[in-house]
Amino acid sequence: MEQILTTPDIAARRALGACAALMIGALTLTACGGSANADNNDKGGKDSAKTSAAKIVISAKNGSTGASINTTGVKVSDGKLTDVKMTVADSGQAVPGSLSADGGSWQPKEQLERGTKYAIAATAKDGDGRTTAADSTFTTVSSANSFIGTYTPDGGTTVGVGMPVSFRFDKAIGDKKAVQSHINVTSSSGQKVVGHWFGTQRLDFRPEEYWKAGSKVTMKIDLDGVEGANGVYGVQKKTVTFTVGRSQVSTVDVDTQTMTVVRDGKTIKSVPISAGSSEFSTYNGQMVISEKYKKLRMDSRTVNLADAYDIKDVPNAMRLTTSGTFLHGNYWYNKGNPPFGRQGTSHGCVGLQDVRGGQGDTPSKWFYDNSILGDVVIVKNSPDKNVTPDNGLNGWNMAWSQWVAGSAA
Repeated sequence: MEQILTTPDIAARRALGACAALMIGALTLTACGGSANADNNDKGGKDSAKTSAAKIVISAKNGSTGASINTTGVKVSDGKLTDVKMTVADSGQAVPGSLSADGGSWQPKEQLERGTKYAIAATAKDGDGRTTAADSTFTTVSSANSFIGTYTPDGGTTVGVGMPVSFRFDKAIGDKKAVQSHINVTSSSGQKVVGHWFGTQRLDFRPEEYWKAGSKVTMKIDLDGVEGANGVYGVQKKTVTFTVGRSQVSTVDVDTQTMTVVRDGKTIKSVPISAGSSEFSTYNGQMVISEKYKKLRMDSRTVNLADAYDIKDVPNAMRLTTSGTFLHGNYWYNKGNPPFGRQGTSHGCVGLQDVRGGQGDTPSKWFYDNSILGDVVIVKNSPDKNVTPDNGLNGWNMAWSQWVAGSAA
């Protein structure tokens, strides 16, 4: 039977139909909208995962307290660095640096300071132009937890055949083997070079015989991060090269009070000298010129000789030992009957005739002008003992077998 709908019923059914249609439309819209959002999220998710293929590595980790003062820097893989800013964290002072030509790395231009807090912020792009960033705040190794070795000779210098390579460390070294094995000394002459320890803070290197004239000597110092003692690390990383000049070996004969200068195997001069007196004799042995001064004050109190002398302008002074032996000009004995070539009158030094000011045409000035650091001076026939190998740069007074025995490598 046909159902008859009243007007109110028709209106209600129409309303219900419209509501259903709206609900279906809403569901459809919701479904379509959800699919679109899901697609966008997927796309965005992929972009987030691949924000940049470039990966930045700052060598000093955030919060670290023992960063290297030499090798701290920034590197990137699968991209190029676009900006690196480094500052002293406490002051904000910029630290200049340089970017490699390929954009793959950045380094500070100067060695960093020990025990200082720094901050690095870096950005990079991958091949598709997508960027990434990284930052780190860290503190470099402190002075208390690090050691430095001062060394002679300096890089780029020309020295005599007797000049050893000598390191003096500012802290006692407990692991001598670790430290010595990270200092490599070689010569273009092919001479075998061996290190020898004098105590815990001095390490010298030399060949068995004097360096070959004209050779090049290279020191590769790779102590950065090397633990020299418990919790104490090295901070040096560099290569130093120096040149060995002509060979000059001068022999002082106390018996005859003369010095004979031999250069490249040939005698070029013999000069009168005045060595130590009978009371203050001069050491025997092979000594190396380690310092040169056109004018130097010599005060006897610095060598425990009370008020024996205080000469403010000793000319042409060349140091032979740490304890105070010099070869120098002497002008104060020129009057009357000068002792040069006849008699030892000094407090242990080797005196050469000179005039006040050291500028005259004298044996002292000639020898000073014709000597370089590293030249050898040998003293013989003195009543004194041989100079000890660690008194100055005088390791040549030790037998080779004993020298090698003092190596830790």
